[in-house]
Amino acid sequence: MEVSGFVTGAATREAFGRALRELGSEDPDLVVVDADLGNSTRTELFARAFPERSFNVGIAESNLVGVAGGLAACGKKPWIASFAVFLTANAYDQLRMSIALPHLNVKCVGTHGGITPGEDGPSQMGVEDIALATALAGFHVFVPADAVQTRAVVRAAARIDGPVYIRCGRPSAPLVYPLGCDFRPGKAIRLRQGTDITLATNGVMLALALKAAWMLEEEGVSARVLDLASVKPVDEDALESAARETGALVVAEEHLSHGGLGSIVAQVLARRCPVPVGFVNLGDTYARSGKPAELLEAYGLTAEDIAARAREVLRRK
Repeated sequence: MEVSGFVTGAATREAFGRALRELGSEDPDLVVVDADLGNSTRTELFARAFPERSFNVGIAESNLVGVAGGLAACGKKPWIASFAVFLTANAYDQLRMSIALPHLNVKCVGTHGGITPGEDGPSQMGVEDIALATALAGFHVFVPADAVQTRAVVRAAARIDGPVYIRCGRPSAPLVYPLGCDFRPGKAIRLRQGTDITLATNGVMLALALKAAWMLEEEGVSARVLDLASVKPVDEDALESAARETGALVVAEEHLSHGGLGSIVAQVLARRCPVPVGFVNLGDTYARSGKPAELLEAYGLTAEDIAARAREVLRRK
């Protein structure tokens, strides 16, 4: 997906597959379990390199999660992948009972997150996955923005002894971190200084938030941009500082309005520093089928929409 002002890089799902293959050469206990979607989730890159450590359970996400839980209980380090909506919605009970409750070391990757799967249609779009994943006790939840950050997120997840959910996207992604990314769980990345308002976001919306900040700058508005790729744990200190120093926030996400990043940020600010907050998200609806850029425009998820919401919030300061 192209965003003006950015070089287009590989899809985050592609970067996930490459990073997983790298990890496979470093850790003989790492195994991969897939639900017959290796070509789409890109776990096939690992499978080709390490066929003896790759397992395909077929189109059965509940079984996918159960098998991974068993492997983790035996001391292996399983990574599982499917479309975000299939993994979190189809297999939620198994995620809760087989991974979260025993707090097993399973890494879960949901690809095709958000509405940017585009032409695949609404049945393939994971738009409630962050709400579902963050509700699982003990889970870390990460949403990388580009190929470079995805590699950093995958490697950071591998160092965590416990369950992790990572959301990846289907289309190519604009390169926000062309020179590298210092991703750390629980830490926000401040990509742009600002004194008037903060734009907090992650994933595909990050490049759009940066573009919105450039638009606002032309109007004399100084917008800080925070990358909250670590959704859980979220960087509460960075959010409090943003609220105190800029006095207002806009949270942008490729997700339904309930239970996602906006809900998490609002909860933090309600406890630590209440300020006016605006939200840019999908609302309470599923998307149609269409080209990714057209869908983002149709459902109000563009740089222009983020800038417009910022202007709105600034009037409430």
